[in-house]
Amino acid sequence: MLRELMLYLLIIVQCCCHRRGRGQEAVKSLNSEELKPMFHQLDINDLNSITAAAAFFKDKYGGVDVLVNNAGIAFKVADTTPFDVQAEVTLKTNIFATRDMLTHFMPIIKAGGRVVNVSSVVGSRTLNKCSAALQQRFRSEDITEEELMGLMQQFVDLTKKNQHKQGGWPEAAYGVSKTGLTTLSMILARRLSRERPNDGILLNACCPGWVRTDMAGDKAPKSPDEGAITPVYLALLPPGATEPHGKFVSEKEVQPW
Repeated sequence: MLRELMLYLLIIVQCCCHRRGRGQEAVKSLNSEELKPMFHQLDINDLNSITAAAAFFKDKYGGVDVLVNNAGIAFKVADTTPFDVQAEVTLKTNIFATRDMLTHFMPIIKAGGRVVNVSSVVGSRTLNKCSAALQQRFRSEDITEEELMGLMQQFVDLTKKNQHKQGGWPEAAYGVSKTGLTTLSMILARRLSRERPNDGILLNACCPGWVRTDMAGDKAPKSPDEGAITPVYLALLPPGATEPHGKFVSEKEVQPW
């Protein structure tokens, strides 16, 4: 995704990664293509790391033009880790830590900026497996950030008692985390429209597809370059564009929620 962003625009691209070695490897690989990203270490599970990074970008660049939240984890289907542990660990990164990122970076997104949260169609499918009451709340335009985070924590808490199914939740930690992330994206987009209506910032969630990565495995049909197409499309929506905003996008098309 970094490569695609740099090929389209002459911009300063910061590669943020919690593992310094992996981040530096990515930068070295792009350097070999005569692209020049810079590396900044950032662990989204560490609030101090997030606040330090936000301060760095504000002080050095006056803010951020494009934020792509791509950090995420998923347990393999065959993993024997207890489901309640999978739920807690997965939601910690995929929704709670990503929400921390957004909390601290949204105030420094510049006018005309773009925010892309990499979610998944798995979140949509999981939503359809939730109880009718939960579906109604996730699809409601009056759901608040606080209510959403409460529902995410409720899921984690219920898994510890093995009562999540009785509570209307499916057995899908990764899916629930992505349901939460897409819903959070819609909440924050509505807030931007209220609080910064003249700044032209567009915020969306998207699905890159099933991509060959360390997390998804080597049997996935899409290459990383192919998986980057939709996130990069949203990151580079042209100046003056008003849509999509607050949507879930796959294959560059707005999807129903």
